[in-house]
Amino acid sequence: MLDNAISGGKRYWMLLGFWGLLLAVGLCAYGVQLVKGLGVTGMSQDVSWGLYISQFTFLVGVAASAVMVVLPYYLHNYKAFGKMVVLGEFLAVSAVLMCMLFIFVDLGQPYRVMNVLLHPALKSVMFWDMLALSGYLGLNLVIGVVALEAERKGVPAPKWVKPLIYLSIPWAVSIHTVTAFLYSGLQARPFWMTAILAPRFLASAFASGPSLLILLALILRKCTKFDAGKEAIQKLATIVAYAMAINIFFVLVEVFTAVYSDMPHHVHSFQYLFLGLHEGAEHYTGLMGWMWACELLSLLCVVLLLFPKVRAKENILAVLCVGVIAAIWIEKGMAMIVTGFIPAPLGNITEYTPTLIEIGVTAGVYAIGFLVLTVLYKIVLSVREELEVT
Repeated sequence: MLDNAISGGKRYWMLLGFWGLLLAVGLCAYGVQLVKGLGVTGMSQDVSWGLYISQFTFLVGVAASAVMVVLPYYLHNYKAFGKMVVLGEFLAVSAVLMCMLFIFVDLGQPYRVMNVLLHPALKSVMFWDMLALSGYLGLNLVIGVVALEAERKGVPAPKWVKPLIYLSIPWAVSIHTVTAFLYSGLQARPFWMTAILAPRFLASAFASGPSLLILLALILRKCTKFDAGKEAIQKLATIVAYAMAINIFFVLVEVFTAVYSDMPHHVHSFQYLFLGLHEGAEHYTGLMGWMWACELLSLLCVVLLLFPKVRAKENILAVLCVGVIAAIWIEKGMAMIVTGFIPAPLGNITEYTPTLIEIGVTAGVYAIGFLVLTVLYKIVLSVREELEVT
């Protein structure tokens, strides 16, 4: 099957060239960061996590969302997801790969990643997160390749892969749960220290990931002969609608708890997000515009997605999926991570703005992820085209 990755038309090679160009930009930016250190980023002593960790948090959700097609297809024999399930598994592979790379670039010096391996600590949530991500990457890669090979040969998947499929379902939940525990276990960060953070992460994951999968299916239908099927796309759209509604409810629960309790260390973070914070004559509003745009976009998308007739119009559905992804990217990315540091435990306010170096490195990591995804999808499409011919 691998030979299909090195054969393709003009558009395929142009797309690979585009990802290669972005990758070159990312490597140049990372080279500067590697030589000069993390001082070239917008991070500081007060805000020690920024764009890299926000992308990690967002993409873990995209990876976990593969369970939304795996579970109905393998456990409930929902045949409509038959063409979609391998796409979901390979999307998870690409997303987990990017998650790991964002952790890698955030560490500053590459050798630091070995500390987790050479000095494992069972009490470290980071250690368990590494195990969860690497295990989930392996599971989806093996399941996807074996299932595709069985499809190519026209035979059922081997029996030994079924336990891995069943294991991947709770594992998908675990990767985002452990990620939430990374934040909610930090006593000095009241914005993160909430029991609802893990359910909130999962709800947003089951909205953003399927939205991206819908977009990819629509793009493939337009640019290739592959069609995931109207029923599968509409069922994913229904999942997105209700998952996004639950996510908004969880956010409102968080806001109510913070505001009604009127505990300053809880209120200040939400105040910074929606109204800005004052310190002397300064008014800090770095994320206020982004957050209002996020919430308005979320409400608009949910209201429209809840109407079946609106979801059925695929042009509108594509736009709404972009809106959902953008809203969750803001809410669970920059808003979630940066606001955890504002204000600092001692009350001082330090805002964060990513630098061009960070943006360049981020573009490079996304280029690697989408390069891998493009190659994997090319293999899937080639195999299915061969089956149609025969």
